[in-house]
Amino acid sequence: MSLVVVIGGGPAGMMAAISAAAKHEVILIEKNEKLGKKLFITGKGRCNITNAKDISEFFDNIPGNSNFLYSPLYSFTNEDTMNFFNKLGVKLKIERGDRVFPESDKSSDIISAFKRELDNRFVKILLNSSVKKLVKKNNSIESVLLQDGRVIKGDYFILCTGGLSYPQTGSTGDGYKFSKDLGHTIIDPMPSLVPIEVKEEWIKELQGLSLKNVEFSIKSGKKTVYKNFGEMLFTHFGLSGPIVLSGSRLVNNSKDLIAEINLKPALSYEALDIRLQKDFTKFSNKAFKNSLDELLPKKLIDVVIKLSEIDENKKVNSITREERRALIDLIQHFRLKIKGLRPIQEAIVTAGGVDTREIDPSTMKSKIINNLYFGGEVIDVDAYTGGFNIQIAISTGYTAGFNLGF
Repeated sequence: MSLVVVIGGGPAGMMAAISAAAKHEVILIEKNEKLGKKLFITGKGRCNITNAKDISEFFDNIPGNSNFLYSPLYSFTNEDTMNFFNKLGVKLKIERGDRVFPESDKSSDIISAFKRELDNRFVKILLNSSVKKLVKKNNSIESVLLQDGRVIKGDYFILCTGGLSYPQTGSTGDGYKFSKDLGHTIIDPMPSLVPIEVKEEWIKELQGLSLKNVEFSIKSGKKTVYKNFGEMLFTHFGLSGPIVLSGSRLVNNSKDLIAEINLKPALSYEALDIRLQKDFTKFSNKAFKNSLDELLPKKLIDVVIKLSEIDENKKVNSITREERRALIDLIQHFRLKIKGLRPIQEAIVTAGGVDTREIDPSTMKSKIINNLYFGGEVIDVDAYTGGFNIQIAISTGYTAGFNLGF
């Protein structure tokens, strides 16, 4: 029986080990003291394990090399993932945006299920075991050298070491170095699914404010490069939350990028004008600063008043038509200048990694090294929020483990 060495105990590595163990003896090497350390904190500790959309819709949510993922995503689909956990006794639920979570809201239930199946398949797990290098001979990997001097020999090797995001969980880019040393091309790693910094200093006044059912856009000149609807959050440095994180993938080094928020996307210009006139009639004798409580969150009112340039003490009944229309424009086009992205260490996912042109997508086998396979975030693939990235890890890990020797 062949011996398979899987490096990395995240979702890709665990699934690769489980898949490979159907036909081979498997050793799973993990540098941390436990498996699934990054998985434990995903989805705010609830673990958004996959997405329930039709698998054909996944590719619209994968800006990073989606074509490469057709074969692995169809080899082990989101339905396969849900069935996998159901059979292991983990009840799942579907929430807004078709996001799939464990019914318990505990990521530990997902990790425990993985661990049970690894044990069921007699996978040998080496924890607290950091890899120093992969030893090559005659265009094949012969062994893995650990930092403590141990040598692990094998017939097949699957690299599932993750990216550079959340380095405290062990994602420190080791796989990029190993792959480069073996002759693979590394596409420069960049943060993806990361908060956005803005230039406006007054953003600090909105820190902690969460908005639901708003429309968020990123614009370059007159061109809209990204638009989404949902939840977002203001921070001391800028913007975060699901729709912002997904949009961060489209932020580049361009200096003229603008973030635009429609605070009332359900209302047309005309409908918002009617709504505003009703509020102004209701509060006609009050000062402008006391007229927006029913329209906007309290924390947002002071900032909107400043940006509107309408005197906060001006009586509502003396606000002009032009001032009212300018206020509507501000509410529907709340603009901020994008400064850039937060550091890659704060990103949920890393864009970049091992060049997909050097991997066979139907097997995840290296086109350069005879017995090397890849799975998960170490590859140059990435998706938006919503469970897509973990599904990519599971699908690529499964595909690698299933196709050893092909």
